[in-house]
Amino acid sequence: MTWDHELDARGLLCPLPVLKARKRLMGMAPGQILRLVATDPAAVVDVPHYCTESGNLLRDSGQEGEAQIYLIERR
Repeated sequence: MTWDHELDARGLLCPLPVLKARKRLMGMAPGQILRLVATDPAAVVDVPHYCTESGNLLRDSGQEGEAQIYLIERR
């Protein structure tokens, strides 16, 4: 899957990955995809919860080395 924007949040701890993703998503057009890269163990819970609460769509998630990858569609 392709994406429109990428946010490297490796090394940032809760709540910074979600806060930075929220800020980036607010500047994106509906339908665009953000690729979020995070190493914070709490992101596994925080990112899906944020997407549910914000109305954005978590299109995909997975592991890439030590990082978690999230593809979030701006709604």
